[in-house]
Amino acid sequence: MSIQWTRREALSTDDRLDVISLLNRTESLLGREAIDEGRRRTVVHGGTALHWLGTTNGTLTAYAQSTVGENVTVEMCGGGYETHLQSDLLSLHRRVDWWLRDVTAQPPEGGEAIRKLLLLDVALPIAAVAVPEGALLRTFQVGRDEDAWLVQNNEAFAHHPEQGAWIRADLEARTKEPWFDPSGFLLLEIDGRIAASCWTKIHELHPERFGEIYVISVHPQFQGRNLGRIMVTQGLRSLRERGVQRGKLFVDESNVVAVSMYEHLGFAREREDQLLRFSA
Repeated sequence: MSIQWTRREALSTDDRLDVISLLNRTESLLGREAIDEGRRRTVVHGGTALHWLGTTNGTLTAYAQSTVGENVTVEMCGGGYETHLQSDLLSLHRRVDWWLRDVTAQPPEGGEAIRKLLLLDVALPIAAVAVPEGALLRTFQVGRDEDAWLVQNNEAFAHHPEQGAWIRADLEARTKEPWFDPSGFLLLEIDGRIAASCWTKIHELHPERFGEIYVISVHPQFQGRNLGRIMVTQGLRSLRERGVQRGKLFVDESNVVAVSMYEHLGFAREREDQLLRFSA
């Protein structure tokens, strides 16, 4: 029997519990995240989105989340694709961008790959590049560094679709998450300004207990000084000091300079995600 899709502008308490249970079961089956972290947080905390509930014989068996607006971005639990949901979305929107995670097979027909995101992995430890003379490497201080970090990060990611428009509420919500550890949020100061940063995250509940370079950025005015290499290696050093044996990060395949740097440091490609564009 095919999946029956129902759209919700908000999830009830029972819906939320059912979706979280489905996400958790899917993650256990796949051994990786079932959906993007931001979209999971939308389920848990009730952020703005459209929720698509897929039921089979009255039981929730699928879930997808789409953005609100004329042109939407959607991701399905497990990172897959479903034809009937695509048809429903294209009946409402002239364009739909769909995330496919861990692409190993031929993508669906009619979709144009507009973005590729690589997950890279490296064994730890690796040698950390020394901090330049006169610079200060320190950890993030909650209640002090939020505004300055947001300036540095948003200017570094001015043209990035996810990371370039953070507001203080976005940052504060994450610093209140159980996984947040300020000792793994590194700031590099030069002449009293935050020139670069590397925010790390340990996936404590994953069987491998791996560490992630969660956000890494260099302010445009300080680029060209090898600060990216310094910060990623210092971030990996921080992870290893906390008992982590493997480090991972996501990077756009189009960011050729960053991909080359990571591969030179020993990172290898673990998986590829694709954003496909479908038009009505």
